[in-house]
Amino acid sequence: MYYPDDIVEEVRIRNDIISVIGSYIGLKKSGNNHMGLCPFHNEKTPSFSVSQSKQMYHCFGCGVGGNVYTFIMEYENYTFVEALKYLAERAGIALPEREYSAREKRQIDIKTKLLEINKEAGKYYYYQLKSDRGQAARQYLQARGFNEDTIKAFGLGYANRYSDDLYKYFKGLGYEDELLKQSGLVSFDEVRGGHDKFWDRIIFPIMDASNKVVGFGGRVMGDGMPKYLNSPETMIFDKSRLLYGLNMARRSRESYILLCEGYLDVMALYQAGFTNAVAALGTAFTMFHANLLKRYTKEVFLTFDSDGAGTKAALRAIPLLREVGISVKVVNMKPYKDPDDFIKVLGAVEYRKRIEEGRNSFLFEIDVLQADYNMEDPEEKTRFFNETAKKLLYFSEELERNFYLDAVAKTYNIDALLLHKLVNKLGSRYMGANKDKLPYSQTKVRKKAEDGITKIQKLLITWITEDDSLINKLKGILKPEDFTDGIYRDVAKLVFETCEKDQEVKPAKIINCFQSAEEQTEAASLFNSNLLGEVEEADRQKALLDTVYRMKEESLNRQSLKAIEDNDTELLQKIIREKADLKGNIARALR
Repeated sequence: MYYPDDIVEEVRIRNDIISVIGSYIGLKKSGNNHMGLCPFHNEKTPSFSVSQSKQMYHCFGCGVGGNVYTFIMEYENYTFVEALKYLAERAGIALPEREYSAREKRQIDIKTKLLEINKEAGKYYYYQLKSDRGQAARQYLQARGFNEDTIKAFGLGYANRYSDDLYKYFKGLGYEDELLKQSGLVSFDEVRGGHDKFWDRIIFPIMDASNKVVGFGGRVMGDGMPKYLNSPETMIFDKSRLLYGLNMARRSRESYILLCEGYLDVMALYQAGFTNAVAALGTAFTMFHANLLKRYTKEVFLTFDSDGAGTKAALRAIPLLREVGISVKVVNMKPYKDPDDFIKVLGAVEYRKRIEEGRNSFLFEIDVLQADYNMEDPEEKTRFFNETAKKLLYFSEELERNFYLDAVAKTYNIDALLLHKLVNKLGSRYMGANKDKLPYSQTKVRKKAEDGITKIQKLLITWITEDDSLINKLKGILKPEDFTDGIYRDVAKLVFETCEKDQEVKPAKIINCFQSAEEQTEAASLFNSNLLGEVEEADRQKALLDTVYRMKEESLNRQSLKAIEDNDTELLQKIIREKADLKGNIARALR
């Protein structure tokens, strides 16, 4: 739903950023700002700065930044509308509600009731686990090594041996059969009437990223089949779009997520201190899962079972994760089958070492490929390197491809030059016009090093923010068009417009003009440049003069090239005159 700008701004103003962020992390006054440990990366020395005057934050360690909306969106992984509603409620502001059709109202009503039913079911199963009926289930979980804190954290429960107990419980609460049927927790037939989906199983509540119970998984304690059973698809449950444990993993301060195969692996890792583990719900990893993970991380470590099935699952997941731009590594758990077994024997410290030694996913694929060939047989060895060369063609960027080529050559003891020739030969034969469609071509985002002009633009925007009078002083010299294209020019334009309208620069309000969290973070960084540190006023004035001069000179140089291309001699002469008087004009303006 669209909300008017004045509502958005009122909500922001009524939520002081120090108060909001201070409710999540510890902040301590330091000069004009407040400092704390960044919640978005691990650090021991505070580099997370929050400015009350600017109503924005910036981390000098990892570069994140923004206003109060950005923080809530990033920390809680909310959309903008979700963040707006959260902050509006916090400030006691009633947001205008949209009008829904009768059909939409019915759908919302059903979804709300289904969530209520699941919440009640979760309580019921948890109570059963703690009761006398749940003794065998408790013993099973204890035998698997899970303590009370872990059981409580995941809200585990038990569906007892009576196949209609949950149904009777819900009828006692007044729920209608049709709604219970839609929940997937109860089935109906002519012989048995209403009967439970789960019975005599350990129950795993499945939550969405917002901690709402949307479904359940059940595991037998003996040799019954199927070993695992999930809720059927409902209006609120689609296992191909959910990841078990994501509601907790998204809050982890680790920069990566561990992707496992099952519930118990996630729990074992959590109990060992790895709170950033998730698992697919008994289904193949999908593109929906990959895109879901992309919302929360840029790096995933696969920690699947070390058997053949686990290897196949890893090989299926790797290209899906790469395709959405996630960096992938593979954790080697041999000689143990899964994280649960590994940690029970070797412990969390050794497991963390395995994470640190995680295998690059492409090299892992080559390792798996090599296992199918007898490297002692010249013919098979040749076929192996031909297949490897084809895979290397997936990297459309030459530098990246050459790095991988060198790594493969070193690992498998082959001349890198010969492998390079083979790759080029196959490339000319197979790729042709489809080269730009290769699956690995866009897998890594490379951040360009900031050049001098970029740094100058950041510094100038920060200075203008801290001293509103600069805009008026520089009005006849600098314009938004003097900034380079992209975020710099966009922010500069908003700064000039805001100052013209409100007679002051409001960084937090300007950040709201950008849609994505990435753009907001980038915009925030322009208001937090501290390249000079603490300097004397005279030195700062000289630096300011030099900064504006270099900025304008670069802009005039760009205009000169355009004038030459357009054969515009009149404009070129004007630019030459302006450059001749530039330093003097700036010095007079800044007095």
